[in-house]
Amino acid sequence: MSNTLIIYSTTDGHTKTICKRITKFLIDGRAAKMISLNEVSNSDLNEFNKIIIGASIRYGRHSKNLYEFIKFNKNILDQKQSIFFSVNVVARKPEKNSPETNPYIQKFLKISKWRPKKIGVFAGRVDYPNYNFFDKYIIKFIMFLTNGPTDTSQSYEFTDWAKVDNFAKEICSI
Repeated sequence: MSNTLIIYSTTDGHTKTICKRITKFLIDGRAAKMISLNEVSNSDLNEFNKIIIGASIRYGRHSKNLYEFIKFNKNILDQKQSIFFSVNVVARKPEKNSPETNPYIQKFLKISKWRPKKIGVFAGRVDYPNYNFFDKYIIKFIMFLTNGPTDTSQSYEFTDWAKVDNFAKEICSI
């Protein structure tokens, strides 16, 4: 039996990168299975002791598929050592970088009615050069409104990797 299932919901790949980093801290990396939320329907959640879900925000929302997955699997998740983290650029601000202060975590918990055993939030990345025209300029506008970087020739990574590492160490003991 695989011990841990890591499910990621990502828009640009950064949440998957964070999940890979967390995997390195698991006691036995071979006991972990990492899979996209889009492919998880083929997995039997009952095979796993611990389920970690990492999800990104785009335009102020987690994916609709994430909410559907939680709703459909809530009973199983409630019986497991379940962990959730959100990746969003709002978490770059110190006053919004904890589960208690991050508006997307609070909204997620309210809508999903799921109470994971451990919750985390990490600042994400703005990768202007790799966005399509529409995303680039909508995100630039959002960054302008929130005093973020607006130079579209650059990428900006806000992830505090030490925070990710500490979170990974903590979930190993759950």
